[in-house]
Formats: sequence, C-alpha cells, structure tokens
Amino acid sequence: MGQRGTIVAVKRHSDSPAGDRSERIVRLALAQINPTVGDLPGNAKKVLETIERARDQGTDLVAFPELTLTGYPPEDLLLRPEFLDQNQAALEEVARGTTGITAIVGFAQRADDVYNAAAIAHDGEVVGIYQKRHLPNYGVFDEVRYFRPGNECFVCKRGALTFGVNICEDIFTPVGPTAALAVYGDAEVVINLSSSPFHAGKSEARDRMLSTRALDGVSVVAFVNTVGGQDELVFDGNSRVYGPQGELLAQARAFEEDLVVVDIDLESVFRARLHDPRSRIAAQRDDAPEMSVVTLRPIPRRARPKLGARKVTIPSGAEEIYRALVLGTRDYVSKNGFEHVVIGLSGGIDSALTASIATDALGPAHVTGAFMPSGITSRESGEDAAALAKNLKIDLLTVPIEAEIDAYRESLKRIFASSQEDVTEENIQSRIRGTVLMALSNKFSWLVLTTGNKSELSVGYATLYGDMAGGFSVLKDVSKTLVYELARHRNAAAQTPWIPERSLTREPTAELRPGQRDTDTLPAYDELDPILKAYVEEDSEVERIVAMGYDRALVQRVIRMVDRAEYKRRQAPPGIRITPRALGKDRRLPITNRHQPWRD
Repeated sequence: MGQRGTIVAVKRHSDSPAGDRSERIVRLALAQINPTVGDLPGNAKKVLETIERARDQGTDLVAFPELTLTGYPPEDLLLRPEFLDQNQAALEEVARGTTGITAIVGFAQRADDVYNAAAIAHDGEVVGIYQKRHLPNYGVFDEVRYFRPGNECFVCKRGALTFGVNICEDIFTPVGPTAALAVYGDAEVVINLSSSPFHAGKSEARDRMLSTRALDGVSVVAFVNTVGGQDELVFDGNSRVYGPQGELLAQARAFEEDLVVVDIDLESVFRARLHDPRSRIAAQRDDAPEMSVVTLRPIPRRARPKLGARKVTIPSGAEEIYRALVLGTRDYVSKNGFEHVVIGLSGGIDSALTASIATDALGPAHVTGAFMPSGITSRESGEDAAALAKNLKIDLLTVPIEAEIDAYRESLKRIFASSQEDVTEENIQSRIRGTVLMALSNKFSWLVLTTGNKSELSVGYATLYGDMAGGFSVLKDVSKTLVYELARHRNAAAQTPWIPERSLTREPTAELRPGQRDTDTLPAYDELDPILKAYVEEDSEVERIVAMGYDRALVQRVIRMVDRAEYKRRQAPPGIRITPRALGKDRRLPITNRHQPWRD
C-alpha cells in the first residue's frame, strides 16, 4: 500500500471508553476545488492554499477530490512517464505542507503499474495510499485503459477516530469497499474522493445513493467531488456529508469552489451501531476479511473557531442546467487561454441563448456578436440581434455578406449552369459567415462559439464549415425544446428580459432562402426531440419508439437522418455534456457503417 505509518491488525468492535468528550468531536473539511488538467504546479499550489485555510479553521482532516493533482480526466497524459513523475513530486510537495493536519489527496500513483490513488498525508509525510478498486469503463469513462485496479482496503486510526478512504466508483458499488470499511474495519467515517461528472438530475440520484451507503454501514459518509469544466465534461461539486442514519449533515455549493467544514460527533455513530447488529453478525462470518489499520502519530489540536451557519441553495431543473453551461463555457475559455469570444448572432433563439450563457460566464466586455446579413435576411432578424446585444451590453459587429455571395455565384456560374439551385447555394451563405467568424478569431485571438443545438446536430441540419465552424459548441447537448426552456428561465431570472420575446415566439428558420422554416426539412421539434431522445440517448429501436405513439414512417425518417449525419458530427467542435448520452465520448459509432435500423 505504500504506508509509512504503524500497521497493526484491526481489533474488531472494541469496547474502549469514550475518554475526553472533545476528542470524540472530529472536524472534517471537504475541499471542493477546481483543478486544471495537466497543471501540476498550479493544482499543488491550490491544494496547499486550501490546506492552510482548513488548518486555520481547526480542521483535523481535509479531503480533496479524485486525481486532484493531475486534474480529471488526464487521459493519455497518463501514458507519459514524466507526467507521472511530476505528479508524484507534486504529491511530495503537498505532503510536506500538512504539518498539524491530515490531508487526503487524489493523484496518479506510479508503482509496479499506474493506479488511480488517494494519498493520506499526515503531519508532513505520506502515511498511506489507497488504490481505486472499481474502475469505470462506460459512458465517458475509460479508466481501464490507464489504471490497474487496487485490491486492498485499510483503515486509519487518528486519535479517537477510525476512518477509511475510497475513490468515486468504489462507493457506487452496493456491496464493495464502503461497506467493507464500515463493517469489517469499524470505520466511523468513510471518505470518498470523486470526480463525478454532471448530467441533469444526477445529483439527486447520487445523493440518494450516498445516504443509503451511510445507512447501510451505520457510518458517516463524506463525499468530496470536483467542480469545474474540462472539455466536454462539467463537474457540479455538490459535495456532501451524511450521518449514520442517512441524514444530511453538511453540503457544498453547486458549480463553484467551496470548503465545507463540519464537526462530526463520533458518539452518534457509536449510539447508532448499538441499535444495529448487522456489523456484529458480519464480523463473525468465517469469510470475514482481515483488514489492516494505519495508526497515525498524535499531533496536538489547534484552537477551533466556532463554525458559522451555512445556507446552501441547490439548483434544479433549468437553473441547474443553465449553471452547468455557464461553468463549462467559462472554464473551457479560460483554461485554454482565451480572453474573448465571438458569436454569430442571427436574431434566432439558439444564438441568443449562446450569447446569454457566454455573457454570464465571461462578462459582457469579453463577448462580441457578429450579425452577417444577406439579401434574404429579414428586418426582424436584424432588430432582434441588435436588441439582444443592447440587452446583454455586448459589442455588435455588422458584416454584410451579399457581395461575397454574388462573388461565389459568379465564380461557380459556368460550372453550375446545367444544375438547378438547391441547398448548395443556401450553404454558401452559411460558409461565408463561418469564414467571417474565423477571420475575426484569427485577427483578434477570439474563440468562436458555435450556436447549433443537439436536435440539429443529431439529424445533420447544420452546415460543415458554416454554422458548425468554431472552437466550442455551447448547446451541443441541448435539445431545441430545452433551448426555449432555458431562454425563458434566464429571462425570468433577469430584472429585464435579456432575450427578445420575438426570438422566443418566432417560428425557427435558418433563413437561407426566402420564407424558409425549419419544418420545411424537419418534423416539429416537439415531435422530433422525443424521438431523438429515445434513439440517441436510450438506443431504442424503431418498434419501441413507434409503440410510444409516433408514426413509423416519421421514426424511420428521423433515424435515417441521424445515422447519415455521423460524419458531420465527427467534425463538430466539442461541447458541454448535460445529458447521460451526449454527442461525443458517450456515443461512439462508426462513420462507415451499413447497419440500417430504419429499414423494414
């Protein structure tokens, strides 16, 4: 395990006296921080600064998220030996900063192989290392590619406290390390280090699970989660401490860094276990595992200032999703070294919502809108784009493109002479706009935020090198119907509506030909989105979707559009994941593929 503390066999269910009552009150801190993948010095500095804050509050233990020092997920950085060595050096630096306190820090351990590990650093040195046992390899997770699973559990004894540590997926397993630590190791507190990515509604289900683990083990369960954005992923934080009756003791804020400090009464665990015989029965089984214990050397306690009251409001519904999009946008822009973004404003709802999110994430001084009218563009579109920019207090550039369209037509006139006009001429407009946005990006080092939503990208209702051109896709995992819900939510939260009402009520249109409407090409979005959810997010077959009440021909048509657009999606920029099945790492389909589920 790599411990340098004293290791002895666990004495089960000791009847040692309670002793000094104050020794039975343990002060625990959950350090919900926002690390940056690959920034080993920066992450170590943030950990050390947070340890100092925890120490100033008289904390006994402070816990940090999974793979804090590397950031999560580090992906193929883990295949570089120098990265692993630098992460180890960062851990040693952190350990030296733990004088008078115990810190539990996630890092990548290079041993005989590579492990997703948690170091227990106590009073200046690493005294124990736990290796994650259950490695997720589904959805966005790919940990089997990088790590070897651990196979040991141990508990730590710090004065009156016995505690155990595990990592993320270990606690999601119903019968696993969490129960073993509590039942066979007598751990009164189980600390779980996590980097659990967000999707809508996940925190509620996760909280139920954590409460159940605490109740099952008759122990305190402390869950410390990463917060922040990393490429497509957003981590919501929402760290929690649950008591032995499954009751909530403390909670962190959502979508922001936080340091949660809580006093845990070990007597509450003892009293709860007096009335619950399960651990006594389990410990008498012939196959009950022996578990080692690391005894931490005593250190004098510091003065404990009184903890202030905390009031935390947990977002849900549209507010939760909107805040995830804001955090994901802010971190993608800032962590990749950009200071300014540019958005093509059309007067429509998608670009309006994208601009709203960007303004909330970065501030209006860091957002520019570009309105690029052609001869087809309506007066209403220009008015709505201008009204939005005024409401958001962002700069608006107007760049007419009719001359460029004429130049393209003239250049292609002879070649296209024998062909009727079709979507080709429409897409020339979109590609000219993409070129203008990329020119602004190159000239001023602005990041282009694309404005396409999940509904359009799913069925290929988007133009390669046109409206898909850019560096980051804010609404990539947001369906069209959800776009409207989020826009209305943001307007309701504003003192005065940000997004013009006409953008919310006007019929959706790409406005690439006179009188064009999205429904000329697509089903109505209130029909399309449930079909897409069933097929894209749930892998439902035609028969199941038809059984939901949808016309068979319509279902087959939609599925055919989705499958044929895979090559487009592969070339789309990354975007924020807010559903359990996003168009990215979650859904990996071959482009060259003759499986045709839409056929009878």
